[in-house]
Amino acid sequence: MNKLSANESVDRENHAWKELKELLDKGDNTYTYVPAKPEMGEDTLYQIQVSTRSYLGAVAYETQGIVVDHGWITLLGAGGESVHGSLTSWNGLSAQPAVQALPGMMVVAYDVAGGFFALDTGKFGGTGQIHYFAPDALEWESTELSYSEFMTWVAEGDLQLFYETFRWKGWQEDMAQLETGHVFAYYPPLWTKEGGGKSSSKTPVHITEAWKTALEAK
Repeated sequence: MNKLSANESVDRENHAWKELKELLDKGDNTYTYVPAKPEMGEDTLYQIQVSTRSYLGAVAYETQGIVVDHGWITLLGAGGESVHGSLTSWNGLSAQPAVQALPGMMVVAYDVAGGFFALDTGKFGGTGQIHYFAPDALEWESTELSYSEFMTWVAEGDLQLFYETFRWKGWQEDMAQLETGHVFAYYPPLWTKEGGGKSSSKTPVHITEAWKTALEAK
């Protein structure tokens, strides 16, 4: 199958970024991003073979990544100094991988509790739906959302409810201690009976440490 060139993947007439940015601007959850360098955005589109007509392509082309809800969720984009890794380096499509890739999944985001969001490209039948690696269950769970639906949830969804058992009073202030590419390790772990956002101590660790756990999951 012939690959689309980066130029063919940039659909300037039907570019989804304006629509996506309006969605994020109107949403209830905070977000920040650093624009991608054009050459990195183009290379990312070429490597993942998506068009800017899609939300995934728009994020890949326009951003280094997007940080949502006071830093709780990091959405992967073209990569740069503002995020750890990119859509290519997390998914075995880069000469300099950020992590070991997970066959059949395309990682698109991670959170500070050690959770990961990934598109099912074959691991669970190639549904194209977002799955979440839940650090309190140590398994991948289907959200039954497409990437565009996932982005709507990121912008407008009740993240406080979704992460209720992972969070604690003053978590927003504690986010300031996390360096780029770091997440919290909970002790006792979230998957134990004793573990929880309010009961566990938290220590910053590099995202690659959390990812090792996800790689071992079914």
